[in-house]
Amino acid sequence: MAGEKEKTFDKNKTAVALSYEAGDAAPKILASGKGYVAEQIIEEAKKADVPFYQDNELAQTLSKLNIGDAIPPELYEVVAEILVFVNDMEKLKAKLGR
Repeated sequence: MAGEKEKTFDKNKTAVALSYEAGDAAPKILASGKGYVAEQIIEEAKKADVPFYQDNELAQTLSKLNIGDAIPPELYEVVAEILVFVNDMEKLKAKLGR
């Protein structure tokens, strides 16, 4: 539209959203995308106050999986570390009243 600044997106940016519920064998791919879709995934996470963790190499690897796929066993340790980090951040936010 006239007068609006056109927003540009990094077409190489990759974002992957994971979901893990108690009882699941492993975390699953909830959403995945590159470029504009990656920006939308990140924006939705921010709006929903969902914590996120940036690891470009891991995002590239996870983006090769299909939505709904469980992560492979060779990624359990690194993803577990991220989930612990995210859980700790949520606890800290709750403690600080945010």
